[in-house]
Amino acid sequence: MAADRFLPGLVLAERFYREAVEPLVHEHFGPVPHSAARVGSGSEVLGFDTERSADHEWGPRLQLFLDPEDTRADDIRSALSEHLPKTFLGWSTHFAGGDDEGTSAVMAPTGGPVAHRVEVTDLGSWFDRQLGFDPRAGVTTADWLAAPTQRLLEATAGAVFHDGLGQLEPARAALRWYPDDVWRHVLACQWLRISQEEAFVGRCGEVGDELGSAVVAARLVRDLMRLRLLLDRRYPPYSKWLGSAFARYAELAPVLRAVLAAGDWREREEHLAAAYEHVARVCDGLGLAEPVDPTTRPFHDRPFRVLRADRFTRALVAAVTDPEVAALPLVGAVDQFVDSTDVLSHPARLRGLAFRPVAAG
Repeated sequence: MAADRFLPGLVLAERFYREAVEPLVHEHFGPVPHSAARVGSGSEVLGFDTERSADHEWGPRLQLFLDPEDTRADDIRSALSEHLPKTFLGWSTHFAGGDDEGTSAVMAPTGGPVAHRVEVTDLGSWFDRQLGFDPRAGVTTADWLAAPTQRLLEATAGAVFHDGLGQLEPARAALRWYPDDVWRHVLACQWLRISQEEAFVGRCGEVGDELGSAVVAARLVRDLMRLRLLLDRRYPPYSKWLGSAFARYAELAPVLRAVLAAGDWREREEHLAAAYEHVARVCDGLGLAEPVDPTTRPFHDRPFRVLRADRFTRALVAAVTDPEVAALPLVGAVDQFVDSTDVLSHPARLRGLAFRPVAAG
């Protein structure tokens, strides 16, 4: 059964907690110290859910965090299965299907126990699955760089409905944004990515490879979008929601759309130059490093218009004062050099990657 009117997932989750989950837990177990939230994966956590979202892994769902010493987790899960209503505000509370092979669960009627999506867990276990570390113990430079921005966004977005444990909100606050020198490092590496391909739009076009030029331009557009969000202290989401998150930049978005719609490499390059200069001025305005001339210029003696984005990389690197960050290789956070979903969605695999300082000499 589905409701006649769509309700944003975060609103649905909060009402589900306050009107169904919390009263049921209290009735069967008395006062249980806990925190409750809707965080983690899901379009509703980012505020991007629509009616379409309701076709899988969406509905009355949330996290219920207990003290790790509380031994009632299994009993609470069972009580919720036995006593939750079959529907809530017209939405089924039973999720059918879903497995480790990528099949998504969908809301479905049930005549028996409810296969609910109330995740009963503790904070340490949840953060370890989400990020590979527990921010309550502090966040190291390696922790920051091993966490994809999508995973950080999922941990800091969404909503907290109750923090009776008093630990969830401080943990989220600790993850809100990078320390300044880590931020400089990530920005420097993002500018470096742009510098490595900005001349290829023209070079491909010059040899008649308009398709190749367009592909390079699209890569640069993506890098500029991520960079603009990073400059604004916003974690860029993964590809499905990157454009939705970027829509707030009304001055820049039309320029980037023009890059993608351009008919030839010269037009493409013209729009990219405008975008480069816009983002460069924003970077200068933050005061994170010595200002860099934001105007575009020829690429050496070749007739290709570029920013020479590596100039911003050098300025940001020079402003880093933390010796640990200063010694890092210029590859950045993990999602700046890894693009595999099968890696980025598994923190255990990410933790196996090296983020070591460059050896002296």
